[in-house]
Amino acid sequence: MKKQNAGGTVVIKKYANRRLYNTETSSYITLDHLAKMTREGRDFKVVDAKTDEDITHNVLTQIIMEEESRGETMLPVNFLRQLISMYGDSMQSMVPSYLEASMDSFRRNQEQFRTAVEGAFATGPFAEIAKRNMAMFEAAATAFKPPVGGVPTPTPTSATADEAKDDTLAALKAEMAALQAKVEKLGG
Repeated sequence: MKKQNAGGTVVIKKYANRRLYNTETSSYITLDHLAKMTREGRDFKVVDAKTDEDITHNVLTQIIMEEESRGETMLPVNFLRQLISMYGDSMQSMVPSYLEASMDSFRRNQEQFRTAVEGAFATGPFAEIAKRNMAMFEAAATAFKPPVGGVPTPTPTSATADEAKDDTLAALKAEMAALQAKVEKLGG
């Protein structure tokens, strides 16, 4: 019997023995399967099999911890320290929405950013470093893909390629300045 709620969210049951059961496929899965489902944009909810309590947040945090322990970390130590320091702070309630908005913006602009960076470092002594950095950037971006059926980013239709690159670069600079101002406001 396959179980899935009306919104298409797959229900995953976590048992006391730490096993995860996918009610859609009627099979046991691992955290790696959940990470893959996340990258594919599949929506799921993890519930405690005994209490029916929603433990999705805890399981997603556990996936991040496992990904971080595999060698190539995405979350810088300084960021983690700043994040931890926000717990109990008067601004704590603003942090989740700020981080979510920042990641949404990052996803919307990732293709434009990739094009701008590739163009800027296509030749010269930094080309190989830029290629490696872009590979890491793409790996990070994959973790934050929009859900299936998300709104696509509009593409320019009447601007020339050079104008589009200039507009993109200007937009990215403006957004970076705005984010920096927000970070300084939170830190100060």
